[in-house]
Amino acid sequence: MAFPTRRRVVTTALATAAAGTFVPLRTATASEAPRPRGPRPLPRAHAHNDYLHPRPLHDALAQGFTSVEADIFLVDGELLVAHEATDLDPARTLSALYLDPLLARVRANHGTVFRGDRTPVQLLIDIKTDGAAAYAELDRQLRDHRAMLTSYRHGRVRPGAVTAVVSGDRAARAPMEAQRTRYAFYDGRLDDLGTAATASFIPLISSSWTGTFSWYGAGPVPPAERDALRAITAAAHRGGQRVRFWATPDAPGPEREAVWAELLAAGVDHLNTDDLVGLARFLRTQDRRSR
Repeated sequence: MAFPTRRRVVTTALATAAAGTFVPLRTATASEAPRPRGPRPLPRAHAHNDYLHPRPLHDALAQGFTSVEADIFLVDGELLVAHEATDLDPARTLSALYLDPLLARVRANHGTVFRGDRTPVQLLIDIKTDGAAAYAELDRQLRDHRAMLTSYRHGRVRPGAVTAVVSGDRAARAPMEAQRTRYAFYDGRLDDLGTAATASFIPLISSSWTGTFSWYGAGPVPPAERDALRAITAAAHRGGQRVRFWATPDAPGPEREAVWAELLAAGVDHLNTDDLVGLARFLRTQDRRSR
């Protein structure tokens, strides 16, 4: 199924305890008191370029984010996390920043990322260069962490606490499709909607907001663009796939919140941001208003 460019979008609409107060007899000791569970997970919160925060992964999880993004480069056989090649640091590996901490957390929480909550976490891994070679090393590292990962084996998806999704350099697609067993999935594009590539390979559809729409939150959303957004989301959901847009407005203010509200209303699954606190506050406020 082909979806419109920005120009076509703007001209063509797509179809579609009240009974009393408990008074404890005594104060519990520190060992008896229940440990705090931490923030309630936010299923729609995606940390774009998560590794740029002071505490990669941990800052996002502390806000309840359930999706984090790491850009990787293959350098001398190791996967280094950075946005640009000039920022590479041999100490900032994918394993050190993401895979090892996630596995330790899942083991400590007896099978979940968030203690006492089975909400899964998505690790979106954006391969910046050398797609096929980088994926080969990524596959090796994921197998070392497979105890926590969603997997695809002989035609079946087996859910895990963490789902790795590969984005970026499209040369990774062919070797992934050829595997009968893998521990990662593929980040599709709008052109993948309605094709033979099912959610067992492409569970996520991502697209640039600025490359698809012309509305950035000022004034009312054009009806044709609202219809297009909802049609894209509906088509993805029919195939069991989730939707994410990158390059949405991210400067604090009413325009950003207007776009976020429209994304929520359309059923978009992941809201993309660099502002962890801002998006967490917005989503929790929206949740309280909907109750």
